[in-house]
Amino acid sequence: MRNLLGFLSGLIFGSGLIISGMANPAKVLNFLDLAGHWDPSLGFVMGGAVVVTYLGYRLVWRQGAPVLATGFDIPTSSRIDRPLILGAALFGLGWGIGGFCPGPAWTALPLLSPGILIFLPMMLLGLWLGAQGRIRTMQPSKGALK
Repeated sequence: MRNLLGFLSGLIFGSGLIISGMANPAKVLNFLDLAGHWDPSLGFVMGGAVVVTYLGYRLVWRQGAPVLATGFDIPTSSRIDRPLILGAALFGLGWGIGGFCPGPAWTALPLLSPGILIFLPMMLLGLWLGAQGRIRTMQPSKGALK
């Protein structure tokens, strides 16, 4: 049941990306182009997403636990630290340069456009490199006491 609901959620999300035009990187790039051909439609899509998310969280938090799990998986840290800022900056740079973030990138893959065929493998490489960097920084140095 959990897999079916995950599939349906992804299908709804992907359909929303296609219908709203957010799988087209030109929409994102035109939103960021304040001095040129500015397109405010991405702002309306984000605003709609914020409203739906707000209402969804209000409904979900009224329950004692999720329907298909024993508890909510809530982050324990609210620190704003160097890795968070660096990761957000890199994400924003990639989004601004390529016009894709991960959801729309996967949604646009069936279009097989040259931009997505370059962006998606590089995004996966960046994810892998980031994970490798985190693994290395979390391991104790050779001179550390055990």
